[in-house]
Amino acid sequence: MGFEFRYLTAAITLVLGLTGAAHADQLADIRKAGVLRAAVFDSNPPFGLVDEKTHSLVGYDIDFAKAFADKIGVKLELVPTNPANRIPLLTSGKVDLIVADITITPERAKVVDFSTPYFVTGQQFLVPAGSPDKLDGYATARIGAVKGTTGEQALKTRFPQARVLSYDDVPLALASLRNGSVQAITQDAEILAGLLAAAPDKDKYRLLPELLSKEEIGVGVKKDETALLAEVNKILVSLEQDGQAGQIFERWFGKGTKAPEPRNFKIVAP
Repeated sequence: MGFEFRYLTAAITLVLGLTGAAHADQLADIRKAGVLRAAVFDSNPPFGLVDEKTHSLVGYDIDFAKAFADKIGVKLELVPTNPANRIPLLTSGKVDLIVADITITPERAKVVDFSTPYFVTGQQFLVPAGSPDKLDGYATARIGAVKGTTGEQALKTRFPQARVLSYDDVPLALASLRNGSVQAITQDAEILAGLLAAAPDKDKYRLLPELLSKEEIGVGVKKDETALLAEVNKILVSLEQDGQAGQIFERWFGKGTKAPEPRNFKIVAP
């Protein structure tokens, strides 16, 4: 009996040891490969967009992705994505991080670990001038949202009788608003403000001040990659403390931008 118990204990220890060895440390793998792969947007200004002059990806999220790579000491590989493909890219191992305006939600947190928030915003409505002032005026309307976003989910929850039309990106949603396919579109306030400011027909539309929801944006990390998550959080806090996070915000949302706004949040340790 004693011999069998010792044999069983040794076997379990061996299996656990092999399981632990099989679980890779993604942060160590990134350092070994010398490359950090980040999923980012390429058509979601000012978080991620293609610069018309350089044809390179730029934006608020891109600056943070660059900071992560710099602090870790590796090269950065940007992987363009859209809201619906962000999490599949991460869980399939095609990217190491999601740095693509992804809101932290309990549902997403079941499959992805999130950093401390590095941006705080809210969902607004962009509507034609002369449309109803209050969100409840759109309870049965046709409303456009970007596929795979929390805005899409919030619409269906708050306005179950509305017809929610989903699009791959914000420009497509705006095109539908222009041609009358939808009566409103929703997205993060800053994105809509920038979109409206750049529109040649901006006088025909307006943003409703009422928020559909409050959004905290975090960096997505694969489940149970504790070392990588801790490193991302450490970098985010250091960027706040040395002023770089504020400078990034100012670059994309401060004075001189198309839709300036105050920075009403700080990055804090989780």
